[in-house]
Amino acid sequence: MVAQREHLSLSGPAGVIDAVMEYVSDEPGFIGVVCHPHPLFGGTMENKVVTSLCRAVRDAGGVALRFNFRGVGKSQGVHGAGFTESEDLLAVIGWLKQRWPDRPVWLAGFSFGSWVAVRGAASLASVDGPVAHLLLVAPPVHHNDFDTIEHTGCPVTVVVGEQDEVVPVPEMLAWANNSTLNPDLVRFPVSGHFFHGQLIELAEVARQTFP
Repeated sequence: MVAQREHLSLSGPAGVIDAVMEYVSDEPGFIGVVCHPHPLFGGTMENKVVTSLCRAVRDAGGVALRFNFRGVGKSQGVHGAGFTESEDLLAVIGWLKQRWPDRPVWLAGFSFGSWVAVRGAASLASVDGPVAHLLLVAPPVHHNDFDTIEHTGCPVTVVVGEQDEVVPVPEMLAWANNSTLNPDLVRFPVSGHFFHGQLIELAEVARQTFP
């Protein structure tokens, strides 16, 4: 089937949320949302890890959505250190669930996007019901207090590139091994932070977690 692609201007707490949605069926099997890396260091929804994960969602029969955080692209508002961005994530998921009710939600974040995603998953678990699975790729545990998130109500997978040059690998491993989220840990021995040359393998890890 031919993939459909829609560029969206969604309504969020701070104004317009700039987003792209892709799917191959008008009745997708699940919803997949991917959060991008740090906007103050050039992160956008066009990041290759983000687009690769979204493509995997789309090709698996899901509807894939990525969006720019506040102040990026056409998204309105200003950077909020992940706190306000997680509010926008909830707005995006709410919009998708209105269009496709009762579809399970798969949620992923790359780098800073992991912080946004884990906060969003925790909020959903306490208010609207947990997501089906949470995928955290290279979570920046040295900058954000992931220990404050104690419950997401869903399976969690953490992906670590053992040659990560941005996030200290020992800190990621220590958090993953001690977190109350009890995540499954997937290690890429030769990957750096951006998974250059490993995006196909990363997408395959994601496919194993789809609902």
